[in-house]
Order: sequence, then structure tokens, then C-alpha cells
Amino acid sequence: MSEKIKLSPDEFRLLSLFQSVTSADARDCILDDKLQRVIFVVNRGQMGMAIGKGGSNIKQLQTVINKRIELVEHSDQPAEFVKNIFNSDMIIEVKINDKMDGSKQALVVVDAKKKGLVVGKDGRNVEKARLLAKRYYNITNVLVISPEQLIKSEKM
Repeated sequence: MSEKIKLSPDEFRLLSLFQSVTSADARDCILDDKLQRVIFVVNRGQMGMAIGKGGSNIKQLQTVINKRIELVEHSDQPAEFVKNIFNSDMIIEVKINDKMDGSKQALVVVDAKKKGLVVGKDGRNVEKARLLAKRYYNITNVLVISPEQLIKSEKM
């Protein structure tokens, strides 16, 4: 992890509410007022418990806080964590590259036909990925590319 995560009082309250409703352990909460959502990072293996049967826990939380709830399963591996941020079924591969300036970037390789779904409306999924990748692994950029674009970038 790149730095100690600091939660605002509101985020801390939401984290407590999340854990009391779901009984799952969440390690982080991000209140994203810009996109009217709350993102919880759930400990590995606790996604099912967090969601609840038929999505009942998430529905209950969304009703109480009146915002969209998004969950991400944590991983100690940066590439796997980035994959978990997106719909992992659509991801072919995630590569973490060290750039010349010392920064890191994640290349998320997806089928060109599914790129729009992965990026999300108004780039909301990529924005979430950039936020979390930087927060946890100091990855400064996340790019969603097709396999053809990956091949071109590797030839350079």
C-alpha cells in the first residue's frame, strides 16, 4: 500500500454501517459525491457476504444512504486488484508497467467490442480504477486497451 488510508468522519460512519448491515469486513470506504456513489473495498473472500442473498445487503444499504454502492474485492497483487475493480469476466489481462519517470501504469487489456462496457458511462469505472490503484499501489494511470493496442505498445 502506498500510504496510510485516511477516512473522513462520514466515510468512517459509512464503513461502520456497511459492516453492521453485511457482517463482511471492509477495509476502505470512498464517498464519491461527484458520481453519487460509495465505493467499499472488501477483504478477500468476503464479496458474497457483502452482497447478501439476491443482493439484499446492497439494496438495503443503497436505500439507507441513498447512493449507489460499488464493491471491490481487495488483493495483495496489484494486477489482480485492478482486475477486481472492473468486471473481471471482461478482462483479458492486466499488466503493470514501470515507466521511465519512476511512476507505474496499469494496462487493462479487453476485447475491443467490450471496451465501452469496461470503461463505463462517462468513464466512471476507469475513474474508480485510477482512484483505487493510486490509493493502494501508487499506480498513477490506468489505461483500457485492446489486444491490438497492447501488441503495438510492446513493439515500441
